[in-house]
Amino acid sequence: MEPVIIGNATLYCGDCRDVLPLVTADMTFTSPPYNMRTRIRNGEYTEREKGDHFSKKYAHFHDAMSIDDYFEMHRTVIKLLLERTQIALVNFQIVTGSKEAWFKLIGHFHKELRDIVIWDKGSGQPAMHESVINRAHEQILIFERDAVAGRALNKSHFKRGELSDIWRITNRSETIDGHGATFPIQLPETAISNFSAIGETVLDPFMGSGTTGIACQNLSRNFIGIELEPKYFDIACKRIEQAQAQQRLFA
Repeated sequence: MEPVIIGNATLYCGDCRDVLPLVTADMTFTSPPYNMRTRIRNGEYTEREKGDHFSKKYAHFHDAMSIDDYFEMHRTVIKLLLERTQIALVNFQIVTGSKEAWFKLIGHFHKELRDIVIWDKGSGQPAMHESVINRAHEQILIFERDAVAGRALNKSHFKRGELSDIWRITNRSETIDGHGATFPIQLPETAISNFSAIGETVLDPFMGSGTTGIACQNLSRNFIGIELEPKYFDIACKRIEQAQAQQRLFA
């Protein structure tokens, strides 16, 4: 599988489960699809109807896997991340279609799960149904290879007392050509600056529109990005190329 090379970024269009065995990096920061469109009907999980709705975050991805398939995909991906990178920060949101899978994943990787960060977005969209709590935060699971007992991380770049487990970053992200699950650049920048050093390589196996790659450009890190959907891959390539051109202009 031939990557696209753009400066210090190496980008792959394909399934991350196929690409990950081919790459290595110092850290991972990623935000997988939410599985937002798997809902409950008559007490059973089912895919939401196809029409437009605020739960439709991707124009080119159904985002409605079964709970078992969603769990198995992420079990495989996290296992590969722990083989290919030393530390992996995985951002997710608890929604109906992901809740059971993520709770099960937390138990499955309990030895490698070092800590959990709360991304406080300030506010969230109203819940879809009655008796459902509005979701104004997301969680970032910190997995580490060769983890030992306790909370101290083997790989970190912050001093004692400097980093809180609550990151208050207003979610001012925007829909980028059909991709409604983008995140503000301050989120990957906070992760990258605290868990990697200048010149190291950061991996995002669910690259989307390329925001993590732009953060790497801003912070002088190398970047490896993987994206399954060709349209989003092309958008990421263009955005990262533009970010590099802008940096050269002002250098």
